[in-house]
Amino acid sequence: MINMPTWQRCLDAQFGPPKPGQYRAQPEDFWVDEQLEFTPEAHGEHLWLRVEKRNQTTLEVVKVLSRLCGVTPRDIGYSGMKDRIAVTRQWLSVHLPGRDAPADLEPSLNALGITVVEQARHPRKLKRGVHRTNRFALRVRGEAISEGEFTRRWEMLCQQGVPNYFGPQRFGHEGRNLQRAEAMLSRGWRKRDDRQGMMLSTARSFLFNELLSARVADGTWCQPLAGDTLMLDGTQSVFHIDATDATLQARAAELDVHPTGVLWGVGDASQIDTSVYEAALLTQYPALCEGLERSGVKQARRALRMRLIEPELQWEADSVLLSFALPRGSFATAALGELLAVS
Repeated sequence: MINMPTWQRCLDAQFGPPKPGQYRAQPEDFWVDEQLEFTPEAHGEHLWLRVEKRNQTTLEVVKVLSRLCGVTPRDIGYSGMKDRIAVTRQWLSVHLPGRDAPADLEPSLNALGITVVEQARHPRKLKRGVHRTNRFALRVRGEAISEGEFTRRWEMLCQQGVPNYFGPQRFGHEGRNLQRAEAMLSRGWRKRDDRQGMMLSTARSFLFNELLSARVADGTWCQPLAGDTLMLDGTQSVFHIDATDATLQARAAELDVHPTGVLWGVGDASQIDTSVYEAALLTQYPALCEGLERSGVKQARRALRMRLIEPELQWEADSVLLSFALPRGSFATAALGELLAVS
């Protein structure tokens, strides 16, 4: 059984481990706003709702909308999964061809702690992963903010970026999702046992974090290496390099390109990165790697680094308010893990 490790932090070598702190004493301390690249077209079979929720997961809101609108959960679309212990805004769509939403939909949602911020019709269902960024406002308290070191840590993250770890919520309480994924892959993954693909995602996320931790440990997580696949900042566009040069190093220093790591799965031989980092994963975790390949999930790439977009720090009486945006799929908890030890 795989036990959850402690992954390497990029700032420890310079500053040492961070001091204890808290970042989610109450839901209002963790605010998230999902940002789309487009607006609904104001017509069509799907009712799009931009909702604000508190202390609820996205899937819990899906169940509520399903019941109130008299549709199945499959008729409801959403782009990303949002945290429970937080105040979050996101879009969801409900397939209502030829009919209006129930007249009491908004007050019924309000009574359950869900506020409709905006709504419009659109011809298509909201698909997973179509939002561009998430905007965060996070309030931090505790010993971690009592020294000037906190500001220096923050400034360094703004300058060099943040290791793009999958957050602890991906692995469940005490890593139980990882242990479930390990057991499922060892006996053979079946879609009927993992409808949402969460176990596949958990295993791939763990392997990615292991690779990223190894590169943080040797200082190469933000530097292009010969044989790397690089990703352009703000896009999913990737390109392979056989060698590095001063131009690529300068672009990396400017956060224009980022090294990537493998999201394990099936891929063409020409697409498989055979670096020592990927080879180490196969050696150390053969059951996970081989189980993912047998599942048929397609290999992909993920940036090893994320850039804090429009970062701001505001000192308050007994706390610090951090605000920034991140590309979809990146975790604010990865940045917080560099700034404080959760107490």
